[in-house]
Amino acid sequence: MRAPVPSSLRAGSISHSDCSDSCMCYHISVNSKHRKTLQLIFSTPVNGSLEWRKIEALLLALGAEKDEGKGSAVTFFLNDKRADFHRPHPNKDALRYRVKAAREFLEKAGITP
Repeated sequence: MRAPVPSSLRAGSISHSDCSDSCMCYHISVNSKHRKTLQLIFSTPVNGSLEWRKIEALLLALGAEKDEGKGSAVTFFLNDKRADFHRPHPNKDALRYRVKAAREFLEKAGITP
């Protein structure tokens, strides 16, 4: 995590949704691939052809902790929120319901594009 920085000083950062101009909170810089994945997760209609590995990489880049379960089960913890997922197999695409679940998890954790 980076030190608290006002949102006006960090271009291209992702912040908690409850930030205001006077708020000092943690901002996490992500690369352009992660920003594109975040945009796809929040796009309407929901993208059903998004690769799961990209969602997983975004969550980890945002600072989520990953807990591997049995088989394809994986749990993420981010900002005191928890989400349980099953990795897609044998296909690599996260179907619409997984993308929606990832969106809901990010929203609950206070992450928006």
